[in-house]
Amino acid sequence: MTELVTDHSSAALEGAHSHGAPRGPRYTSSRADRVASFDPADIPVPHGREEEWRFTPLRRFAPLFDLEAVTAGSDAAGSLSLEADLPQGTVLETVSRDDPRLGRVGAPVDRAGLTAWVGFSTATVLTLSAGARLERAARLEVTGLDQAGAQPTAQHILVQAEAGSQGTVIIDHTGTVALTQGVEVVVADGADLTLVTVQGWDEAAVHASSHRVRVEGRGVLKHVVVSLGGDVRICPDLGFSGEGGHIDAYGVYFTDAGQHQEHRPYVAHTQPHCYSRVTYKGALQGERAHAVWVGDCLIGAQARGTDTYELNRNLVLTEGAKADSVPNLEIENGSIEGAGHASATGRFDDEQLFYLRARGITETEARRLVVLGFFNEIVAEIGVPEVEDRLMRAIEVELALTGVISAPLQDQVPASS
Repeated sequence: MTELVTDHSSAALEGAHSHGAPRGPRYTSSRADRVASFDPADIPVPHGREEEWRFTPLRRFAPLFDLEAVTAGSDAAGSLSLEADLPQGTVLETVSRDDPRLGRVGAPVDRAGLTAWVGFSTATVLTLSAGARLERAARLEVTGLDQAGAQPTAQHILVQAEAGSQGTVIIDHTGTVALTQGVEVVVADGADLTLVTVQGWDEAAVHASSHRVRVEGRGVLKHVVVSLGGDVRICPDLGFSGEGGHIDAYGVYFTDAGQHQEHRPYVAHTQPHCYSRVTYKGALQGERAHAVWVGDCLIGAQARGTDTYELNRNLVLTEGAKADSVPNLEIENGSIEGAGHASATGRFDDEQLFYLRARGITETEARRLVVLGFFNEIVAEIGVPEVEDRLMRAIEVELALTGVISAPLQDQVPASS
């Protein structure tokens, strides 16, 4: 079932490095109204009634809200490892939490993001040097080593693309861990960055990640989120600093039985003549598979000439799976190029299946082709061949292991746009 909510409040974006920010209302209908702060007193532990958390299974994610436990887990060795494979033109540093480059994009806006900020002692900084053109992708391999996933830990990563640089960065997550993570991204004027995060966790992993992104001037960012395993909650906050920025945000997810995969992209257009496209697609299969997509876009009062659109599509493969899809668009400026959103959740297209079967293709193969076709359009836009190949192989494996493509659904899932 698809839920559609539109909000038109007149809030200003909170995005500064504001220690001790004033307390806001406990319940907020607009993501622009959220309290942004580095102070734990300003962002309490959620209870599940808050708009930001009403879809999230808090019992699973609760360990990531505990400041003392997360800090202790980060100080203890052995729960998380990071390895890098870097091409020429990049610089990797391990820095202390008082490094002045950290926290510049903005303060945390939810409890998981806050514990990620408070909990880490050292951070990883990956820099694409000014003018560098990377010949291959830079890779950060994040591996969870806690088999039980019981000890929560925090991690902070800063990726910065300096002026004139161009390249791809892949952050790959595997293994088992309870991780709350902050990822800061700064794209300088004239830089062109593709950032891909892959959540390929084992089943027992729990991962909350707050992506805080700033695109400066005429910088260009392609932001890609791929979620295949574990219980995940990925919250990209994408913003502009200066006129003429460009963001393409893509997401692909495959949610299995018992899994919770939640994606909450937010684009804040506060500068003139900026462009954004947000496109997420996901498939669900199995009992209690739950996918959540909440996509928000703010067009601020100063953001004349904005061009933006957001889209979410969900394909439900079996009974017992559930998708919640909520697009929101706030417009405070009527002088724009375009703005819109669409959301739909449904099962297999009967006409497509009939067309394929009428040409001699078996029902099982027809269903497989429909699923692969559903994903192929967005996968082709990622533009990173190794990620595209891995994703399509993973989808094939999921379909082969479960055999759900041979079991037709009996009930139509309503769709809206």
